[in-house]
Amino acid sequence: MKQLLTFGRYFQQRFGERVRKIPLSIPGFTCPNIDGTLARGGCIFCKNESFSPSLNNKETPKFVFKLNPTLKENPILEQQLEALRRQFETQSTYHRNKFNMKKFLAYFQSFTNTYAPFDTLKVLYNEALKRRDVIGISIGTRFDSITLEILDYLAEWVNKGKEIWVEYGVQSIHKETLDIINRGHSSDELEFWVKEARKRHIKICIHLIYGLPKETDSMIFDSLNFVLKVGLDGLKIHPLYVMEHTALAQMYREGQYEPMGLEHYADLLVESLKRIPPNVVLHRISAGVHSGDLLAPQWCLDKNIQMNYLRERLKKVGIEY
Repeated sequence: MKQLLTFGRYFQQRFGERVRKIPLSIPGFTCPNIDGTLARGGCIFCKNESFSPSLNNKETPKFVFKLNPTLKENPILEQQLEALRRQFETQSTYHRNKFNMKKFLAYFQSFTNTYAPFDTLKVLYNEALKRRDVIGISIGTRFDSITLEILDYLAEWVNKGKEIWVEYGVQSIHKETLDIINRGHSSDELEFWVKEARKRHIKICIHLIYGLPKETDSMIFDSLNFVLKVGLDGLKIHPLYVMEHTALAQMYREGQYEPMGLEHYADLLVESLKRIPPNVVLHRISAGVHSGDLLAPQWCLDKNIQMNYLRERLKKVGIEY
């Protein structure tokens, strides 16, 4: 049986104990394809609340003010720091008390977490990294919103022994797909920004979405093969789901988009995991949505059911997740 290098197994090997990833949603962050820099409205599937529980928390402050890298001042920095501290303490305390977890990876999750003034980023990242129980951070972003200055700064923390991951939301390498989903960039510079990070010993996790509009199976495997060739340390694969109040929801209602079925997704996943080298860390292979705003597919509503199904399918071909 081929045992995949899951997120849990990787950190168990690396630190000799379990590590919990703590998702953080820092108020004031946005994306260049939301604020009009590249596009407006975000990706057609964009509803950050669907994958970030902290955004649904009534205690998380909501700000009209949004960051971008050109700002000279950040008037909400103290509020951002307070949100970071509160979210981290609430979640880490829960996992420490219930599961006896002692080490944590702070995950800057929602929106584009490098799309802000450099001084702001340093303060926020430092706040997370200075904690004794934090072994490192993971930063969700886009490869068109990273800079060499940011990578050089993160490399300093790598040299101090911290585990630093940068997660690039690639989704697909195909221009026609990226145009349809309103991504606001092509895949032309992906290889450059992967290599610049990895040569500084910063670990790269790439996100791919299966089931994007008009994509064929061969297009999906093209994207997978391309990112494997470019080089990466981790991978997230998950299905596209339709959330209410998104552009994709309108496409779905108008019959312009049909979500992928669970069996089809499992077929693609099985073939994908056969191709992935044993040293690539699998951060995620699916997605569950505990929200009444999920329109389709309904199999994404219960992650336990889908994961049990996917594990059984993988076992049939000799793969243990």
